[in-house]
Amino acid sequence: MILELADFRIHAGQQAAFEKAIELGLSTVACKAKGYRGAKVNRCIENPERFVLQIFWDNLEDHTVGFRESALFTEWRAIVGPFFAAPPHVEHFELTYASA
Repeated sequence: MILELADFRIHAGQQAAFEKAIELGLSTVACKAKGYRGAKVNRCIENPERFVLQIFWDNLEDHTVGFRESALFTEWRAIVGPFFAAPPHVEHFELTYASA
């Protein structure tokens, strides 16, 4: 399983609207992508315009090819993209250790 981390900076004062939009985008669009296994969204306490999205994928290509090169990605960006104050920073991770 692959973890995608996306770091978003949104326009000031748009936190509540962004939270609704990202929930909508995940629950109606991203969830339809092959290999999608779930997501978590966290808002930064010190900087409330910063959000970190965690999406779990079966493999890297499910995100980088299957989702990013599909119509679903266009639909996803139409929902969340208007809130971005800067382009998101996205990286992928492999699990090396887990504790209960």
